[in-house]
Amino acid sequence: MFRVEKADEHGLPVIAIDLGGTKIAAGIISDRYQVLAKECYPTLADEGVESVINHIVSAIEQIILPKGIALSQLCGVSIGAAGAIDLGKGIITLSPNLPGWRDIPLRDIITERLGIKTWLVNDTNAAALAEHQLGAGQGISNLIYLTLGTGIGGAIILDGKLYTGACGSAGEIGHMTVDVNGLVCNCGNIGCWETLASGTAIAREAIARVSRGERSYLTEVVAGKIGNITAENVALAARGGDSLARDVINKAASYLGAGMVSLVNIFNPEMIIIGGGVVKMGDLLLEPARQIVKERAFPVSAAAVCIVPGQLGGDAGMLGAAIFAFEPETG
Repeated sequence: MFRVEKADEHGLPVIAIDLGGTKIAAGIISDRYQVLAKECYPTLADEGVESVINHIVSAIEQIILPKGIALSQLCGVSIGAAGAIDLGKGIITLSPNLPGWRDIPLRDIITERLGIKTWLVNDTNAAALAEHQLGAGQGISNLIYLTLGTGIGGAIILDGKLYTGACGSAGEIGHMTVDVNGLVCNCGNIGCWETLASGTAIAREAIARVSRGERSYLTEVVAGKIGNITAENVALAARGGDSLARDVINKAASYLGAGMVSLVNIFNPEMIIIGGGVVKMGDLLLEPARQIVKERAFPVSAAAVCIVPGQLGGDAGMLGAAIFAFEPETG
């Protein structure tokens, strides 16, 4: 477990950043974990590393300006970022959904740009800390947290502590190989879990099937612009009874369940908490996945685990980043 310097400006809020592949969520969080303000901005990851860093700095400036808060009135900035993180060095070593992000010392870059103490943690680890302390996982000693969105993120809490591994990058569950003959993932590997069960995977499968001429209400939802189909569109169509959309979600659910079988058998958690935008599909996605876990995991482990949606929604990453600053011993 890593030790990092704790915020020493008692009572001052922290700027918490949740840096993902599609959006940057920025919030002002009090030391009692009240969200005092929050905004979302597009990441525009395809513009490159320097551009994204500029967007982060801009997000920080834009959220404190209306509140009349100076940087000197903050205890620091805490960033939860997608990808593998070297906690000790404050480096994003690899972020598959942030093109070009390899060995980027983001913690030190932000410190130098703003002249303020900065922390860096994996975004899913941050969300797991928040759900464990403030959300669905309160009182649970052993849990797995999954975030389903552009990709699949993971975090592991064992005996009440976040497990970070040998160099701080543990929990990259979305990049375990599920299909050895599958698609090439953004990380460079083949058949990663996130190529099969993420929001991106759901949209890609729907686009492929509609493009082949299969009939679906999705064509009307996107006004014939098939390439614009999203996982959210697929969920909407499925709730309306569209058979293709339901098939696509069931396929993703089967892969989601299969991946969770491995996690249940390996870690024997009390709970798996699922967050991220895709979890808004609710039981359309979760119930088939739960059934697969029940049928395929070791019976004693399957009986012990509860699979639930997160309670903190889109605030989980920001709240967890704040926890990492205020209570670094959790990491």
